[in-house]
Amino acid sequence: MRREPPAFRVASVRRIERLTLRMLRITLAGPELEGFTVAEPAASVRLLLPPPGADELALPTWNGNEFLLADGRRPTIRTFTPRRADPRARELDVEIVVHGQGAASGWAEAAATGSPAAVSGPGRGYAIDPAAPGFLLAGDETAIPAISQLLEVLPADRPVRVLAELAVPDGRPALPNHPGSAVEWCDLPPGAPPGDSLVAAIRAEALESGTRVWVAGEAAAVQRIRQHLFHDRRLPRSQASVRGYWKHGRAGDGGQDGHA
Repeated sequence: MRREPPAFRVASVRRIERLTLRMLRITLAGPELEGFTVAEPAASVRLLLPPPGADELALPTWNGNEFLLADGRRPTIRTFTPRRADPRARELDVEIVVHGQGAASGWAEAAATGSPAAVSGPGRGYAIDPAAPGFLLAGDETAIPAISQLLEVLPADRPVRVLAELAVPDGRPALPNHPGSAVEWCDLPPGAPPGDSLVAAIRAEALESGTRVWVAGEAAAVQRIRQHLFHDRRLPRSQASVRGYWKHGRAGDGGQDGHA
């Protein structure tokens, strides 16, 4: 039996903002978001979406292992970084990569004011080590919201190296300013597997002793990065957080998977 996640809070779309060619910021709002807070950066929330073409949202129940609808079907649930939570305004921002396929991408592109959704969370975020001499943040487009949060809260007097992979070169988002940050955009060549450029950039990166590493992105690429950091470089596991956010090739018409 798995621990039951927090109950879903019903909300609806209040605002939609296009940040780049491939990223939308969706602001959800509603009375049930009152008091919803996120204590750590790079945390997560589950977003329950209605079926494609549906205007109403059916809440699932927890069966001890997963969420299921009343008819036994699995609901469409995706995980995102809660980019901004305002418990007083009862608002929550999530930033969604739109890429022409997948349940979350399709919902975001079709969403309008009043479109329903529900939120569960937050999940655990990243605990910043205040004694770390520096930080490396690396990820693909799905990790940009979390990287942005970390840039806003990492110690201003520490160097922060950012490696960010983009599938579309002219889709660079504006990142928060950090006095010690240096950003390298890693463009993914057409036809290359997701994460290829990010893996190469991390392998080429010189890590100063004690640097804390945070990485997120496509699961297979992240596994290659994990192997490189922990086995090839023998980086202590306590110095790195490496997370798979999504899986390349997984069908996007249902399921309860990671960041999408």
